[in-house]
Amino acid sequence: MAMAFPHHPVQEKATSDARTEWPRELCQIKTRNAVAESENIVAETAEKIFADLADAQTINNDKTGSWKAPLWQALTEAGLPLSWVPEDCDGSGASLAEGFSVLSAAGRFAIAAPLAETMLAGWLLSQSKMASPEGMMTVAPASPKDRIAVGADGALSGRARGVPFASDAKYIAVLASGASDFSIALVDAAKCRVEAGLNLASDASDTVTFNNVQPIAIKPAPKGFDQNALMLMGGVARSLQIAGALESMLDISVRYSNERVAFEKKISKFQAVQHNLARLAGESAAALAAATSAADTIANSTSFDEAVFLEAASAKIRCSEAAEKGGAIAHQVHGAIGFTIEHILHRYSLRALAWRDDFGSESYWAVELGKLVCNRGADELWPLVASR
Repeated sequence: MAMAFPHHPVQEKATSDARTEWPRELCQIKTRNAVAESENIVAETAEKIFADLADAQTINNDKTGSWKAPLWQALTEAGLPLSWVPEDCDGSGASLAEGFSVLSAAGRFAIAAPLAETMLAGWLLSQSKMASPEGMMTVAPASPKDRIAVGADGALSGRARGVPFASDAKYIAVLASGASDFSIALVDAAKCRVEAGLNLASDASDTVTFNNVQPIAIKPAPKGFDQNALMLMGGVARSLQIAGALESMLDISVRYSNERVAFEKKISKFQAVQHNLARLAGESAAALAAATSAADTIANSTSFDEAVFLEAASAKIRCSEAAEKGGAIAHQVHGAIGFTIEHILHRYSLRALAWRDDFGSESYWAVELGKLVCNRGADELWPLVASR
């Protein structure tokens, strides 16, 4: 029995990680998150669960969604949805680095379940030492422009757009703004008005309206904790997922190029295809480097300071750009077959593109990063860049 946490057993099954022979340079690229060490049992457990219950082709062929319940049950038994919740708050007590490695693995499998959202919700609640309930959760707001206000009686009002998996969630962790500070609240999703919506990957991306909703629990946020911190944390989570999806797109494209024959030879032998695969490998490596650097910075920081802002904003910008460029290259390698509903490639490319918009798009963070640079002045630009 392999265990992510001592009190959360999960059945262990052997998995294989087959690699193709060409191009050797691409296949030798390290395709694991920098925060996911080989001895990280949490990441290993997540990989095993995803391999057993979240195979992309199996899910792609399942038109009834019967795969969702077994997957979530296994994740819950392993304690992964509440990885970032301390044990004294009814969580698993994993480190930030371990949780980030789970998100990277989830990206490599293009998981269409609210795992990242539940982890973020639990992390948000734990900032105010609030216990996390069992069940699917999501976090609001998911856009830096949305605001949820808390009244004098503790009731919440406002609207949050693009909230991932709100229609599936049982609870919503909310960061609400008051007259002078922020509060963190746990809300029963059934008390909110949820307008169903879909993102590019046809996953739930809903609008949630809070109309004087009384939360289950509410506490003041820690001093200095604001909406920008939530957006940065969510942005890094999405960056890791995008980087993981790009790793899988590279693997799928390399494998296909070694199987597809045109003009009596494998398309991997054509220079144009080799060039495209090299570009895709470059985008994947850049996204992975940016995302893991930001994750490591947060994991080793005590607050969301300027260094965290620089790393997290840069990661979201670079990973979002890589999702666009890398997805286009992967589909070009596959030709028309990659666009069909029967092929698994679109599960990765569409989710990578959809994740770009959550917790601030690359355009938003590019503007915010530009403001930081301008406010520091021209003389501080190079020291700021060199410091990372």
